[in-house]
Amino acid sequence: MIPTRFGRDFENINPSLAIESVPPNAASLVLIMEDPDVPEAAGVPVWDHWIVFNIHPDVSKISEAWQPSGVRGKGTRGELDYGGPRPPDREHRYYFRVYALDTMLNLPEGSSKQDVLNATQDHILATAELMGRFAPTKND
Repeated sequence: MIPTRFGRDFENINPSLAIESVPPNAASLVLIMEDPDVPEAAGVPVWDHWIVFNIHPDVSKISEAWQPSGVRGKGTRGELDYGGPRPPDREHRYYFRVYALDTMLNLPEGSSKQDVLNATQDHILATAELMGRFAPTKND
């Protein structure tokens, strides 16, 4: 379970993440946080909470409440920074995915997740995934 403080209606800060076993020939990392359990009424198949690309491949830890150096992509809400969980209906799954790439991405700040994923084609050396769950609180 993702602790409440990381939720959008609370401290809205990112949890710490460890990144291990990055291939030595990696040129950059991509971090994406998404919620595939978004209700159909939201009008999107997946809710994008956090996108950062061109992170230095030597980064082995993203500390709590720390935005990694890199280029910020735009989440579903239109924001460039971490947007914590806020499931409207039930417990949701939140995936943190890291991609090690053999290149830097030539994309501007505010690029969408789809733009980032399209640019990673044929450049992914390794991937890692962490899934956490978050449920609405009684205060919601």
